[in-house]
Amino acid sequence: MKWLELHIDTQPCGIEPVSDLLVDCGVDGLVIDEEGDFESFLENNRQYWDYVDEELRKEKCGKCRITFYLEDSEAGYSTLAQVRIALSNLKRQHGEYAPLLLSMENVEDADWENNWKQFYKPMEIGERLLVVPEWEQAKPGGRVKLVLNPGLTFGTGSHATTRLCLTALEKHIHGGEKVLDLGCGSGILSIAALLLGAAEAFACDIDDKCVGVAYENAALNGIGKAHYTVRAGDVTTDSRLQKEFGGDYDVIVANIVADVIIALSTQVRRFLKPGGVFLCSGIIDDRAAEVKGKLIDAGWEILEENTSEGWYSYLCS
Repeated sequence: MKWLELHIDTQPCGIEPVSDLLVDCGVDGLVIDEEGDFESFLENNRQYWDYVDEELRKEKCGKCRITFYLEDSEAGYSTLAQVRIALSNLKRQHGEYAPLLLSMENVEDADWENNWKQFYKPMEIGERLLVVPEWEQAKPGGRVKLVLNPGLTFGTGSHATTRLCLTALEKHIHGGEKVLDLGCGSGILSIAALLLGAAEAFACDIDDKCVGVAYENAALNGIGKAHYTVRAGDVTTDSRLQKEFGGDYDVIVANIVADVIIALSTQVRRFLKPGGVFLCSGIIDDRAAEVKGKLIDAGWEILEENTSEGWYSYLCS
């Protein structure tokens, strides 16, 4: 099996939050190199050196690196996309953790997309959907065909959290609904909702790259801006963005990470019309009980709880 070796460079104060972010994305086996490790090595091995180059000291000063490994496979690249989105969010909220630079050993950033394309094939999801990569051909065979080129954003349909959301959406989209997609990534969930019969959708993501990607994917499926709006911003803090997407939504979907869902749990109800549902996913199994408890504390009733491959989704009202 081939593995991808990835690194995130941060400040000492960023080690714990970045580690937590990776765990929330389903990554384990982290290797952490701290600035203090270098000084400790020098202090405890004085017998082996009498001079340390000042440039080396400067290079190590303030530098901390978290190394982790993902399979060189469809699942690995899907997880990588989720890490990129979550890291972008963290970078905007906490400048003190900079540089928060994500790099892959021996692989340029521009090569990532082409590396995983070989693993991304047409997928039947649920009872009604067929997700087809733009560069592949597939006959729908009675299913609703969703053509997608996710680029380097999260959301191909291959990750368990996305499939959980798509399967739930097809049960609750019957025609004419208004949908809000928080943390849209490639736009897959809101575009699927429109193809399944929703009348309009508003999507947003912390990563501004997602705006162009989601609009491009919508166009691939014949969906224009008359029915679909995509914006960039932090839905938990950006009051101007919240004002723009308004309210009276039949379905609000958030496939993000546990901490953001907890933050949203006290905020999204005002955007939902009476009788509407809040669908959330992106929750790793060891945080599922915590998130469920926070949802209940915020006044939500859990209508459905679903799990796949160690990930959870909750449908709430």
